[in-house]
Amino acid sequence: MARVLIAGGGTGGHFFSGMAVGEAFVARDPKNQVVYVGTRSGIEARVGPREGLDVRFVRVSGLKGKGAAARVAGLLRLPLALWDSLVLLLRLRPALVVGVGGYASGPVVLAAKLLLRPTAIVEQNSIPGFTNRVLGRVVDRVFTAFPETAAYFPRRRVVFTGNPIRRRLAETLTLENRSTPGPAAGGEVHVLAFGGSQGARSLNRAMVAMVSELPAGLRGRIRVVHQTGEHDHAEVVAGYARAGFDRVEVLPFIHDMAGAYHEADLVVCRAGASTLAEVTVSRRPSVLVPYPHAIYNHQELNARSLVDRGAAVMLLDRDLGGASLAGAIAGLVSDPERLARMAAAAADLGRPQAALDVVDECYRLAGLLRSPRAR
Repeated sequence: MARVLIAGGGTGGHFFSGMAVGEAFVARDPKNQVVYVGTRSGIEARVGPREGLDVRFVRVSGLKGKGAAARVAGLLRLPLALWDSLVLLLRLRPALVVGVGGYASGPVVLAAKLLLRPTAIVEQNSIPGFTNRVLGRVVDRVFTAFPETAAYFPRRRVVFTGNPIRRRLAETLTLENRSTPGPAAGGEVHVLAFGGSQGARSLNRAMVAMVSELPAGLRGRIRVVHQTGEHDHAEVVAGYARAGFDRVEVLPFIHDMAGAYHEADLVVCRAGASTLAEVTVSRRPSVLVPYPHAIYNHQELNARSLVDRGAAVMLLDRDLGGASLAGAIAGLVSDPERLARMAAAAADLGRPQAALDVVDECYRLAGLLRSPRAR
């Protein structure tokens, strides 16, 4: 039995990969205790208690990408955050601390180093964020989602695992997608479109405009499942109605993502790290539209990693519109062999065991007694 601290969050991309690692620790040994450390303003403060997780908080805020006043406030909070972290670590005495990116991971992981605890970080993107760039120089292990990310860290510390996704989703995607049937010649084509849990306005509007730009023969074959986010839901429903397109299911949020991936022949989405982990594990070809304002432009670089390996095509947000999206979809649907090759390339990139691989290495790092690996 061991106690593990998983520090970071703020966004779903960080926190959900941390949850995946935490679940893998408990799957390895149900007696393991996992404590999550974040901020009261992050997604962990809302989702953690709902999921029955033990979540603690430190007083910290961001520095990168902020205005001058916010940066000053963030700097002034750093001593408080380090103090909170030291107190928490001395009280809980974890066997290991894992940072998953975000504001809280910095002071907690640094405090763990000061107390000589084993440390690791998980980097979900192809280009590491500010906090992980700093921590990568001092931690014992760096787990990366993309092979090329090793260039940003001391190579002897890097372990390529892929991006951890939650156990139930990984298992369901793997079991339900043993085959990738794709559209039959002349048959119905299922397109899954989403921009993340909050939606993506440019992508939502382009999808609505796209149906009017499709060749007539393809328009009658396309069936769309479209997650819009709450804010754009009514607008998108009305837009499809004006376009006279009724072969669509418009949802503010899709709760059964594994089922949605399973039904899809093609996915149209943003290029966040967690999304790409799911798309590749589900073995689906994709049209990727990176979020243009992502820090370090990491979504475009994430997407490029899949494009270069033949698993996806990319449309930049500045080029996104009904005509360009219709052209991308029509070009892929008209070439079933290419879709099959893209699906195979995605399958090669999928790492459903990523969280388990992280835990395996953490067990070795922390000198924990081995127990049978959970499957």
